[in-house]
Amino acid sequence: MTRKLLIVGAAFAALSLAACGQKPDETKGAATPAEQAATPDANPAATVPTPSDETKAATFVAKAAATDMYEIEAAKVAAKRSTNAEVKKFAAMMEKAHTKTTEDLKAAIAASGATIALPTALPADLQDKLDDLNKADDKDFDKTYADDQVDVHQAALNLMQRYAQDGDTAAIKAFAAATAPAVQDHLNEAEGLKKGFVN
Repeated sequence: MTRKLLIVGAAFAALSLAACGQKPDETKGAATPAEQAATPDANPAATVPTPSDETKAATFVAKAAATDMYEIEAAKVAAKRSTNAEVKKFAAMMEKAHTKTTEDLKAAIAASGATIALPTALPADLQDKLDDLNKADDKDFDKTYADDQVDVHQAALNLMQRYAQDGDTAAIKAFAAATAPAVQDHLNEAEGLKKGFVN
């Protein structure tokens, strides 16, 4: 009986060690030892995506490119629908700035040697936001646009800062670090715009 327990125990220990041995490869560069210790039993395939996934270049690129795509499309809607000169000016700046950011992101991907394709459609959350913007009443349009600009730029700034610090690909990290200050400027301007529509 004791011998059977020892054999089972040894087999279990060997399996555990084998599983532990694979974990660093699966999460290479994605989690610090402290983060791994906080979730020792986490199965990456079975968990909901967390911000630590943003350390992977493909995830970062998908989110950053989707933000650019949303900004360009929202700016086009604002150019057509807004009657406010400040909103129109901001929208024109966003379309130009985010078109450039997309080009810079493509250049960073090329420089990294990675083969990462940019998304061709908006993710559901940003598509919903764009749909809501299109459906907004004329009287609420400028406020809705300004509110969205604050939300989306705050999320984009968080994304850029996190990847610049913890990203797994040097050339794309450099892009994130160089882009973050511009996103911060856009956020500041969006907040100023939003203040103009506070009821």
